[in-house]
Amino acid sequence: MLTGVRVLLLGGDARQLEVIRKLTELDASVTISGFDGLHSSLDGAVQAEFEEQLFEAVDALLLPAVGTDDQGIIHAVFSDREMQVTEGHFSKLPKHCTVYTGMAKSYLRQLCEKHSLSLVELFDRDDVAIYNSIPTAEGALMMAIQNTDITIHGSSSMVLGFGRTGFTMARTLKGLGSKVKVGVRRSEHFARAAEMGFEPFYISGLLQHVSNIDLLFNTIPTMIVTAQIIANLPSRAVIIDLASKPGGTDFRFAEKRGIKAMLAPGLPGIVAPKTAGRIMADCLSQLILDDTIKRGNGI
Repeated sequence: MLTGVRVLLLGGDARQLEVIRKLTELDASVTISGFDGLHSSLDGAVQAEFEEQLFEAVDALLLPAVGTDDQGIIHAVFSDREMQVTEGHFSKLPKHCTVYTGMAKSYLRQLCEKHSLSLVELFDRDDVAIYNSIPTAEGALMMAIQNTDITIHGSSSMVLGFGRTGFTMARTLKGLGSKVKVGVRRSEHFARAAEMGFEPFYISGLLQHVSNIDLLFNTIPTMIVTAQIIANLPSRAVIIDLASKPGGTDFRFAEKRGIKAMLAPGLPGIVAPKTAGRIMADCLSQLILDDTIKRGNGI
């Protein structure tokens, strides 16, 4: 239980609704701002105006998937009012307060560093990333089906990267009967991909493997699907880039060549916000509980 723990949650989207429900069920004292346009009630949470006094006596500050933009603006889909966190807000936070977000840009990092506040980025965690890879793969499949005139079964697909998202993406495609090539950089990934029945190859030889594929899924957040690679793709190919913005694809050249190429970061929050919210809620509640226990033990 989180009885007595004071949480301030600012903005976000449908995922944050699941976080609020979970924390209130665990008896945390939850104050929220940026939900004035929400038509349904959030029992157990206190809605408040966005002001500096909210930041006083807070044990945990919860921000959206992308904490703030480069000017400190918080994304809040349930409010038309602008929320911008500043030095003044963070100066009010107690030193023991932990700031939680999905991923942090430099503005938020600098605020936390300046005020000696712990910052936790959920999307850096293996458990969250692995759980999120499931709705990511499902969303990517949905996009593939919508943008092709063939079935996944019997298609030739390629997944670039064999990390947490790439692993789930490749396994899902294979489960639907696609012939899957996997581009890797590490020898252990090559061995694991081969053991699982994929056709592995090293990224350095990408150009030699793209001439006859239907679907290309990229998970590598660096420019890897270059103009040279795209020029060697068949015209029927569809590229779905799952890497964080700006992705790893030359979208300009793909458009010039007439090849469909789509950047699709953040799919969990788009295609399955309830599931994605529960993933965040479960992780956050455990982290806040662990932090509370450490403080109570003087660690």
